[in-house]
Amino acid sequence: MSVSVLSPSRLLGDVSGILQAASLLILLLLLIKAVQLYLHRQWLLKALQQFPCPPSHWLFGHIQELQQDQELQRIQKWVETFPSACPHWLWGGKVRVQLYDPDYMKVILGRSDPKSHGSYRFLAPWIGYGLLLLNGQTWFQHRRMLTPAFHYDILKPYVGLMADSVRVMLDKWEELLGQDSPLEVFQHVSLMTLDTIMKCAFSHQGSIQVDSPFFILSLRNSQSYIQAISDLNNLVFSRVRNAFHQNDTIYSLTSAGRWTHRACQLAHQHTDQVIQLRKAQLQKEGELEKIKRKRHLDFLDILLLAKMENGSILSDKDLRAEVDTFMFEGHDTTASGISWILYALATHPKHQERCREEIHSLLGDGASITWNHLDQMPYTTMCIKEALRLYPPVPGIGRELSTPVTFPDGRSLPKGIMVLLSIYGLHHNPKVWPNPEVFDPFRFAPGSAQHSHAFLPFSGGSRNCIGKQFAMNELKVATALTLLRFELLPDPTRIPIPIARLVLKSKNGIHLRLRRLPNPCEDKDQL
Repeated sequence: MSVSVLSPSRLLGDVSGILQAASLLILLLLLIKAVQLYLHRQWLLKALQQFPCPPSHWLFGHIQELQQDQELQRIQKWVETFPSACPHWLWGGKVRVQLYDPDYMKVILGRSDPKSHGSYRFLAPWIGYGLLLLNGQTWFQHRRMLTPAFHYDILKPYVGLMADSVRVMLDKWEELLGQDSPLEVFQHVSLMTLDTIMKCAFSHQGSIQVDSPFFILSLRNSQSYIQAISDLNNLVFSRVRNAFHQNDTIYSLTSAGRWTHRACQLAHQHTDQVIQLRKAQLQKEGELEKIKRKRHLDFLDILLLAKMENGSILSDKDLRAEVDTFMFEGHDTTASGISWILYALATHPKHQERCREEIHSLLGDGASITWNHLDQMPYTTMCIKEALRLYPPVPGIGRELSTPVTFPDGRSLPKGIMVLLSIYGLHHNPKVWPNPEVFDPFRFAPGSAQHSHAFLPFSGGSRNCIGKQFAMNELKVATALTLLRFELLPDPTRIPIPIARLVLKSKNGIHLRLRRLPNPCEDKDQL
């Protein structure tokens, strides 16, 4: 009789052998990976030997130095200690070189290096590959396609729409004054700037700042979108700094990954509604022909009617990417800028009053503000620029070197290194701006001399902010109309704490006290 070869002892021996082989293979792979990481770190250390930095842990990098939202404060110290640039180790094998010298900025912004893929790719599930994330020839084609949307003839009538949105916000603030408590302005300003971008770039009728059953895009939906954007700001920022969240599959299984997915869905619901609503309007009889006869098209109409150089129309994926990108950048960055400007003026009452006098002499009671007025408020513009210097809406932008670079002081970096152009560090660099923490609008007085790349609130070079003129106009309109209506005072119990996110935010909100100013026309009526 034959004996079975599948006896239990033989089977266990085979399984044990397979497990041992698998364990050895896993150990071998881990060893190879460890050697790769070690060699990569050694290459990085050699590449960065010309750039000193604070001591870092071989595994955790500078994580201990940048805990509890102290990144901006730490950058200011590094700026004072390490000239021009300083490596920031995110962890053992990942580093980015922070630049905060205008000569260094000029060199990088004059090149065509792509955005840092390792960081910016985390934005793709949210805003897709639109103008912010694209590189190379595709970016150039999209930029050229969208540039006409920011022609002066397009921007001029937007001033009136901006003013309408600001007045709705100010009316709401008047209603809240009776509560006699400080107002957290950032949320209100965010809703106002979203309202503005909806009217100007996306042809939306009505105001999303007021709850009305007559509008598909309601106040509640808009508030949900703003909250989703706020969440994504925090989530993406945190993911970049977490070594365990770099892999997409692993991240999707975490609570933060699921939260990101839900927030992206909310953001996309809003932008999809905007696109579908405009498409439906263009289907109406005669509407499409009317749009095509316009000399200059709005942002969304350009996208809907666009044809690429090869004759193909923009795909739905590319269309939504551009809408998601501009919806975010067109409202969140300006909301940050306006909120910090109002705070800066609240903490400097003499400058605030001088701005108010200038605006009042120009606009009277502010019943009408036009494009031509915006170049006639030089002191207010100086204060706006100084606030943008202290509180740049975008604290930093990343690049990945596509070729080696040598800076004016002779130091160099090889291909493949990630650099972070720290706009916040640049604007707070005492070698560029003496007494950088002092609010001094005269830094921007007509005729004042400054380096061409010392002030970069809208970046610089060929990839500067396409909507910088739109944004600057909105900052001026919002500041002017607010100062005519209210005196701004700080809340001494809640001083804002700036924190680095995709857009500069405050850890504890931006709280102001508002004091209603008498209307000159009302005073005359009483007399």
